[in-house]
Amino acid sequence: MAKPQERFVCQDCGATYRKWQGHCDSCGSWNHIVEEAARAAIPKGLSGGKGNIVKFAPLSADSAEPLVRRVSGLPEFDRVLGGGLVPGSAILIGGDPGIGKSTLLLQATAALARRGVNAAYISGEEAVAQIGLRASRLGLADAPVQVASATNLRDIITSLNATQPDVVVVDSIQTMYADNLDSAPGTVAQVRACSQELVRHAKETGAAVLLVGHVTKDGQIAGPRVVEHMVDTVLYFEGERGHQYRILRAVKNRYGATDEIGVFAMTDAGLSEVSNPSALFLGDRDGPVSGAAVFAGVEGSRPLLVEIQALVAPSPLATPRRTAVGWDSGRLSMILAVLDARCGLKFGGHDVYLNVAGGLRIQEPAADLAVAAALLSSLADVAVPDHTVLFGEISLAGEVRPVSQAEARLKEAAKLGFRRAIMPGLGKLTPPHNIEAVELTRLADLIALFPGARRARSASEIE
Repeated sequence: MAKPQERFVCQDCGATYRKWQGHCDSCGSWNHIVEEAARAAIPKGLSGGKGNIVKFAPLSADSAEPLVRRVSGLPEFDRVLGGGLVPGSAILIGGDPGIGKSTLLLQATAALARRGVNAAYISGEEAVAQIGLRASRLGLADAPVQVASATNLRDIITSLNATQPDVVVVDSIQTMYADNLDSAPGTVAQVRACSQELVRHAKETGAAVLLVGHVTKDGQIAGPRVVEHMVDTVLYFEGERGHQYRILRAVKNRYGATDEIGVFAMTDAGLSEVSNPSALFLGDRDGPVSGAAVFAGVEGSRPLLVEIQALVAPSPLATPRRTAVGWDSGRLSMILAVLDARCGLKFGGHDVYLNVAGGLRIQEPAADLAVAAALLSSLADVAVPDHTVLFGEISLAGEVRPVSQAEARLKEAAKLGFRRAIMPGLGKLTPPHNIEAVELTRLADLIALFPGARRARSASEIE
């Protein structure tokens, strides 16, 4: 029998090398390459009738059984999943340590169990007594959830086949190990093998399996990227340690919309759902403040109003600072360049700080107009008109371009008492009767709202 060859695998990306090296050429990480036992080669010539015949079915609607989602009773959790848990689905949820992943899933399994769903919670990080203490603190001790502490994959699969739960939570996938592999738990080989076996169990039995995954320092789920391809849904649980609010975001969903979000608040009694997130992300203030603009955005299918704050101050440095929290810093530089080149404003001698209130991260380009308004407001020290929302994309030519779902944005603004919207052209859209729509075609038209910006530019040129 041939001796298995040595191989060295990067624990970040899964790249394989014949000998050890400190730097991974694939992902660029250092000191993450470890030795693993090589897998046995797949024998050639398996097409000679040695395998089992796969059963095929026609592609007709009558032959397929309808998938009835299991609703947990947590509306924010069900919203992100697309309406509930799909039987036979595999879900991967990642997030920073201590952000509340285990708390969220324990609350979800308890809510499902109270609805008559056979739910199991398997932890490789905590003992059963520790899980019980958390359940008592959250008021979930009476929920009929089956709890176990195990890390051996063979024992877990055998137990699941015996109890046949409808929903299984595995916390976390990095602590599980397959005893037929020589590598340590958490390595690429172990994470891949354990995930594949649990996904196979979900497809064969119809149980919904939720896997908890650790994240790297870059915020990505640790382990090989193939795990994200194997599962049906990938969720990220985000939030700042200094904020009590948490956001559950879907980045992949085979049974629902992607980029959907659910908003939670961390309290002493666990995670509570935020029914009106627009009010959450709007800053509380007594009167108009310069440098603040309200953006009417859309996250997934949900319209959301967010306050964008900007501070423009003279800089003593040769290279002024450009800092953005909650928004793309590259896009901030682009907006500043357009304001300089197309509108004649000079930000070159100023430090610029941009922040999204509430710890939310905005990714859509529709926030360009609100960011520009916040920058102009801070530069001119003139507040944005009260009860006003803004949205629109800015092109490099200084044009204000239309964005999608404008009607939903206006309805959300009207619901929260806003009376004016500065936006691109409406086209055939009719705004709500209590919203005044101010249509802009070019970014230069926005400067008329902030006459002090011209004076600020002139003063900087004199200096």
